[in-house]
Amino acid sequence: MGKTLVIAEKPSVATDLARVLGKIPKQKDYFENEEYVISSAIGHLVELCLPGELDKKRGKWSFANLPIIPDHFELKPIEKTTARFNLLKRLAKRKDVDRVVNACDAGREGELIFRYIVQLAGIKKPISRLWLQSMTPEAIRKAFDELRDDEVMQPLARAAMSRSESDWLVGINSTRAMTAFNSKLGGFQLTPVGRVQTPTLSILAEREDKILQFKPRPYFEVFADFDAQKGEYRGRWFDPAFKKGKEEHARAERIWDREKADAILAKCQGKTGTFTEEKKPSSQICPLLYDLTTLQREANSRFGFPARRTLQIAQQLYERFKVLTYPRTDSRHLPEDYLNMVKATMSKIDSPDLEPHARKAIDKGWIKPSRRIFDRTKVTDHHAIIPTGVPPKSLDEAQQKIYTMVTQRFIGIFFPPAQFETTTRITTVEEEKFKTEGKIITDPGWLAVYGRSAASADDDSIIIPLQPNETPAVRELEVKENQTKPPPRYTEATLLSAMEGAGKLVEDDDLRDAMAEKGLGTPATRAAIIEGLIKDNYVNRQGKEMIVTSKGRSLIQLLSGIGIESLSSAALTGEWEYKLKQMEQGHLDRETFMREIREMTKEIVEKAKTFEGDTVEGNYYPLEAPCPKCQHEPLEEDYRTYHCKACDYRLWKTMAGREFFREEVVQLLKEGKIGPLEGFRSKMGRPFTAEVRLSKEDAKPEFDFGEPREGEGEEIDFSDKPLVTDCTVCSKGKVYEVGTNYVCENATGPKKSCKFRMGKTILQREIPQEQVVKILETGKTDLLTRFISKKGRPFNAFLKLDDGKVGFEFEPRKPKPKGGAKKKDSSSSQEAEAA
Repeated sequence: MGKTLVIAEKPSVATDLARVLGKIPKQKDYFENEEYVISSAIGHLVELCLPGELDKKRGKWSFANLPIIPDHFELKPIEKTTARFNLLKRLAKRKDVDRVVNACDAGREGELIFRYIVQLAGIKKPISRLWLQSMTPEAIRKAFDELRDDEVMQPLARAAMSRSESDWLVGINSTRAMTAFNSKLGGFQLTPVGRVQTPTLSILAEREDKILQFKPRPYFEVFADFDAQKGEYRGRWFDPAFKKGKEEHARAERIWDREKADAILAKCQGKTGTFTEEKKPSSQICPLLYDLTTLQREANSRFGFPARRTLQIAQQLYERFKVLTYPRTDSRHLPEDYLNMVKATMSKIDSPDLEPHARKAIDKGWIKPSRRIFDRTKVTDHHAIIPTGVPPKSLDEAQQKIYTMVTQRFIGIFFPPAQFETTTRITTVEEEKFKTEGKIITDPGWLAVYGRSAASADDDSIIIPLQPNETPAVRELEVKENQTKPPPRYTEATLLSAMEGAGKLVEDDDLRDAMAEKGLGTPATRAAIIEGLIKDNYVNRQGKEMIVTSKGRSLIQLLSGIGIESLSSAALTGEWEYKLKQMEQGHLDRETFMREIREMTKEIVEKAKTFEGDTVEGNYYPLEAPCPKCQHEPLEEDYRTYHCKACDYRLWKTMAGREFFREEVVQLLKEGKIGPLEGFRSKMGRPFTAEVRLSKEDAKPEFDFGEPREGEGEEIDFSDKPLVTDCTVCSKGKVYEVGTNYVCENATGPKKSCKFRMGKTILQREIPQEQVVKILETGKTDLLTRFISKKGRPFNAFLKLDDGKVGFEFEPRKPKPKGGAKKKDSSSSQEAEAA
């Protein structure tokens, strides 16, 4: 009998498998004994070819070459991991290997990684599937005893390839179509679009529109401080006859007229009142176990962790520390046959703060069958995230927080509900009603796991007791003025919830669970979608808030304006995700799904091609800044520009491939300059950083690289510029930080007598002031890392000074042994001045 090749997704998993299967010896990048050969991918090793690799003509970004819909998708190895792909291909084709086991992560993406390797490598040998829910030795051995048949995995494989191909079709064609549309008037304005990313952006843009449209309205609230025998308490006026109507911001306690609020104050001042009081018991059950999205959402709310960070930590706790089960799950339940496993895991929890609660759950017999916890019908590929029972060791602070969250929930869900007593007191003064509410815990139940105890309450929720016939006296009255507020911007926590609910912000656990099947993306991909929006400059992350940029709003306006709602509809794209899940379960065939995706792609391209209007309809808002030519305010907005109604002034939103944020335009118009700003691209497509200022002639924006404009002959005013050091090139002047450059004061103006000028950023590498000092003092900087060449490759080099100009000097190459090539000249005359 031949050997079995096991392909894991990551080297760390391959190492664990080799250890559990008998401490299999390592041979460079794989492990081998008489039964197994174990190696791994390094994430994705294979990708779909880009259009230019399929056909040179298709590589051009123009409407003439769209849509691009291949009859067959070609694969290629990813360049930086080609060696690992070749290793797996060589191992799979060995004559002594007669079976291959897919041990990649148990899910759609892990299946795709393996299937693409098999397809491109031409592997024809029998395949089995290792389905790991946990990385403990017991779980690994059990999974090897229960290898799945390849035929059983075909629906998941088809869904995985359909997801990849549909993202390629929609992403490639939509990005090129929108880029061609936005570049029609000149330049190259890259406009990335994605099947899931763009509807997610649409959720954020819709909220931003509501914020921009919002007009605040003042309202008033009346508060009374009452004196009683045992102390004082505060009540807030309310209208007992209030009923919710069309006014979105109306509340029982809000008063729209100041006169009415003042009248209530005057009416009740110095009076006594009567009271009624109602005490109601209430209870609260522990929330369900964590799936990945819920874990990311709560970690963002509690600790400010981005979704990507929470996923990384959970993956570390699964792979490296073995303390959590597989994290990339969309289930919040466990299978019915996990009851004994849960008891065993609970008995192994030894964290000092949690062990007593785990022991109590066991001793009280609270761990028992419950459809709310154990329900196989609600478990998809993976069950909820729970601890494995392996003691956590050497966790950092962030890892400990995530581990504790999961373990607290795992213990708490078996505890009884928390019990409360809620007190509502209505104090009546001169027929005006004031409400006071308080709440205390009578039995903490599951909240005990989180450190809560009986009779605990927030300070402001405790109400002093009153005697039955007491008449509290009004000691002081206060009218507070507030304003209605726009809806809050999304945080990652609320955005994840909206993505899970296909565009609807769903807070209820059970309803969210029901809608999750039609959510945007999957638990494993949502973090990457959010990061993609940030990388493409569609969204800014400011603290916890996710703020849509002007570029992001422009894309959604464009799609709506030219009638491509399908690409920005969260609900529709949620349907696509639902259909992929149906395919995974064998309820939908691949060809039907891909046919719909191809039709959608054709429609997107056709609408972009045939749009003939001069303007794109959309939600546009005046700019709170004066026209720099005639001072008329405000400037009006359309799809491509901000323009003045009183004169012919027009300011384009995009400059050198970069779209200005609204706030940047306001600053530019008010101050006449802004920057340095990143993200501009030259005609050759190279990124650069520059200041922007309004020209004196026509107030149009132009780049400012720190020199006087041609023909002006004026000197730079160095009085307000940061001093760096003395200039050793001319030995007379001083070097200052000016805009995007370090400049000698004698290197500008009509009488310039020095050559020294050095970019603050050279080939995408920022040059700190201390290195400027060093190059002027010694003629050379330290070895600097991460310059980016014109071909996009990183390299390390010294910067050297040669006759006042700055150039590169490369590290001497190590001599090659036995007849290696002669060492090249280590210096380069390549100029590093960045203007």
